[in-house]
Amino acid sequence: MTQTNLRCSVSAGISHGPLHHPSLLLNSEAFPVTLLTIADRLYLASYLHTPTADTVFPYQEPPPQSPRKRSQRAVDGPAPAPSKSDRYPPYYFTVDDSLLYNAFHHDFGPLHIGHLYRFALHFHDILGAKENQHRPIVFYSRADPRSRANAACLLACYMVLIQSWPPHLALAPIAQIEPPLMPFRDAGYSQADYGITVQDIVYGVWKAKEEGCCVLDNFDLDEYERFERVEHGDFNWITPNFLAFASPQSNPTARITESSELYASLPKTLSAVDAHPTLPQPFKNVLRHFSERNIGLVVRLNSPLYSPSYFEALGIQHLDMIFEDGTCPPLSTVRKFIKLAHETITVRKKGIAVHCKAGLGRTGCLIGAYLIYRHGFTANEIISFMRFMRPGMVVGPQQHWLHINQGVFREWWVEERLERKLRKEMAANANAPPSTPIRAMQKANLNRSAQASTPPSRSPSNRTPLGDLDDERRNAGAQEDYLPAPTPGQPRKTSRADRHHPYQRNSVHHPTVEEEQEGAGKNAEVASSHNRRSNDSIESEEELYLRMRSNRKQSRTPACNETIRSVSQSTTTTIYQVIDNDASNDAENVGHSRPKTIVDHVTASGSPTRSASASGVLTKVRSSKRSTESARNKDSMGVRKTSGRIGSIGTNNTANSARKVSAL
Repeated sequence: MTQTNLRCSVSAGISHGPLHHPSLLLNSEAFPVTLLTIADRLYLASYLHTPTADTVFPYQEPPPQSPRKRSQRAVDGPAPAPSKSDRYPPYYFTVDDSLLYNAFHHDFGPLHIGHLYRFALHFHDILGAKENQHRPIVFYSRADPRSRANAACLLACYMVLIQSWPPHLALAPIAQIEPPLMPFRDAGYSQADYGITVQDIVYGVWKAKEEGCCVLDNFDLDEYERFERVEHGDFNWITPNFLAFASPQSNPTARITESSELYASLPKTLSAVDAHPTLPQPFKNVLRHFSERNIGLVVRLNSPLYSPSYFEALGIQHLDMIFEDGTCPPLSTVRKFIKLAHETITVRKKGIAVHCKAGLGRTGCLIGAYLIYRHGFTANEIISFMRFMRPGMVVGPQQHWLHINQGVFREWWVEERLERKLRKEMAANANAPPSTPIRAMQKANLNRSAQASTPPSRSPSNRTPLGDLDDERRNAGAQEDYLPAPTPGQPRKTSRADRHHPYQRNSVHHPTVEEEQEGAGKNAEVASSHNRRSNDSIESEEELYLRMRSNRKQSRTPACNETIRSVSQSTTTTIYQVIDNDASNDAENVGHSRPKTIVDHVTASGSPTRSASASGVLTKVRSSKRSTESARNKDSMGVRKTSGRIGSIGTNNTANSARKVSAL
């Protein structure tokens, strides 16, 4: 049954009505927690005991009616209250004992897409039954945290995938449930330190649906349930372009060359695959399925357990990108995989199959990195969606690795789009007619000025500004500095000297005193050469500014050096007391080591004028006077500025207050 049939079969029984939050009910027999109602038809609940006909159910109260005329009430009499016998009994159903999660260790969910499809089929049969036409449907689970989380997640994903609800509406009834829903953990054997919530799963499934990564129209339930089993191949389609599977095992494991005796026995057709005497049946299922479903590339991430010649004999490209079990790949490997996968999908129009030993951890890292790169998933969304399609994917510190580097993967996609756009523009400009001589001279001047600019100074710590990253550090991302440490209980192989280990840190080079002096000398030479090449107009503006400042200082009398003149009838004056600890480095404070006073004048028109400038502020005093008449009447008033308080300062006492502030 396809998604269209699922929607048609349920259209009469469920609608996009408002969501309600019935009250919590308690009795001695059961502990129901009613969370979700859909058009007063579907309820989500959890019970300590199996509900029966005697279980209390929160029927909806009838809507209040507007009062009628007195004469009509007198004729009809009071409206009779609805009796309990007139209410339809609820229909209870659960999947706790029918849809089981096959746990790897202490993980318990979420239920996968096959479970969701079976739930939808069962639920639509219940809604379509005539005896349930007017009965409320209660989908319930046990009261333990794991069952509650799986039931809520299953129903919310059903509303998003089958009923096309937006995720915020599907999550609204369970957003603030008490007690909160238990987060899902990974399938590893170590202590869980990364949780995936129901919200992450719902948004991951919704994002995959919007991006075309989760298509139920072509979903085959029998095929999914057959090939997910180990004895049949242990593989699952994650998206229409990516397949994840466990490593096949057969002998020999080395590549079979043309000079080998086994080369003639390599199966080159599907009939030859089925008739091969030594290949295990799971490996035969893998080869047949890959050939039928247009797989063009197989990427192996673990040590060889089979010969790649079996894939190559069927025309399927095989590539090794091996790194240690339980670890995270270097970003150089991820970048290579992304480029190759993108070319296979967009140019060759073929699918990609990725596997490690179990097809969970390392496989999830690379597939998840590409989906983040291409479709903009968040780390939590892609981990949730991949586990929804193949339970157990992404294990231990690999979850943190995806979370740390998700921004790097998205940046790669933006950078490559910009590069392609620039190439097109350059190709278009190469074929364009030549520009006028004036524009050509302007472009030449711009290029010359750009080349003559001062290069950015690099700090000794080898850390560069955000906008000045070279290719090596941009590709490195957060790989070396912020990777989580291996968690206890996670098996690790001994690292080899010639193999990259994702948890080692790059040794930071600390320059010696001679190197620092040499670098400072080079920077001084570059700065002096830049000053010689600077524009004459800029130098003249700086000289004019310094000359105006010196004339302004000379025009002031010693007695009124710090006096503030009122510019208009209503002026707000702000005084900043500044102490410059390094006056030698400030071009405006050459020859002055005493504190500076900075005065800002804001006229009534709103235009500020500044009489001096400095690099830091220690004390701030604001004085305001409403008019010249009030200033004359309050000549004797004065408030000293202490501890950050703000007071009014008269015109005659402004200089004295400024001196007091300078003395502080």
